[in-house]
Amino acid sequence: GQGAILRPRPRATLDMPGGPGIRDQLVTPRLVLAGLASRCHNKGCTTAMRRAPAEILREYGPFEGDQVAGVTHDGRQVWIATGASIKAFDPADGEVKRSFDIAAHAGTAFDGKHLYQIAEAHIQKVDPDSGEVISTIPAPAAGGDSGLAWAEGSLWVGAYRDRKIHQIDPATGRILRSIPCTRFVTGVTWVDGELWHGTWEDDVSDIRRIDPASGEVLEQLDMPAGTGVSGIEADGGETLYCGGGRSGKVRAIRRPKRPAG
Repeated sequence: GQGAILRPRPRATLDMPGGPGIRDQLVTPRLVLAGLASRCHNKGCTTAMRRAPAEILREYGPFEGDQVAGVTHDGRQVWIATGASIKAFDPADGEVKRSFDIAAHAGTAFDGKHLYQIAEAHIQKVDPDSGEVISTIPAPAAGGDSGLAWAEGSLWVGAYRDRKIHQIDPATGRILRSIPCTRFVTGVTWVDGELWHGTWEDDVSDIRRIDPASGEVLEQLDMPAGTGVSGIEADGGETLYCGGGRSGKVRAIRRPKRPAG
C-alpha cells in the first residue's frame, strides 16, 4: 500500500504509493463482489459510513532507506519497500531480519509463496528467500501505481492520481476490472472479505474500507495531523500495518471489529 509528494519521474510517488498484499486464504473477494453487486444494483443503494480516529497501537522505525512505500505481511514478518531495497522485520520487536537490494518504489504484496514489488512502471515477482527477481509484468498505471495486494489469485493495484484500484492478472498485467475511489489511492489490502485502502492528499491521510462493487466508502479511520499512510497491509487479524512515507516509519493501526448483525 502512499503519500502525497509526486516523483519527478513517472513512477508512483506520494511519499510513496505502495501497498500491501494479502494471503490468498484470508479473503473471498469474488463472493463479496457478487453479494454486494446483487444488493446494490439499483440506484440509491447507500450505506451509512462509519468514521473514527485511527487507533495507533505501535510505531516501528525509522528504517534505513528513502522512505517506507509498500508494506506486506507473510504470516510472520512485515515486509517494507524502501526505495532501493525490500526489508523484512519482526513485528514483535521491530528487528530487521533480512534485506534485499532491489528496486522497490511503491506497493508490495505476498501470495503465500512469492513477493510482488512495484518498481517504476513494472511489477516484479520476487523470491523471498533469495531476493531474486523471477519475472516482471507491466503495472497498470504505467508508473502512477501505488498500493499492491494479493487476493483470490489476482493482484490489486492502486492507481494513485487516477483514484482507482485495478484488479489485474498476475501473469500478464491485464486489467480485469477497476474500482473507482474518491481520493488519491495509496496502499491497498484485503482481509476477511473487506477491501481497505489508504489515502494521502493535501497533507491529509486516512484509511478507508470500501464497497468492492461500487467504491462507496463504508468506513473511514482518520490519521492524526501530519501522519501519512503510504503502504497498508492487514495481518489477517485486527492489525493494519501502515507505511509512513518519508518518515521511514511503520505504524500498527487497530482494524475495527464489525458490529454484530
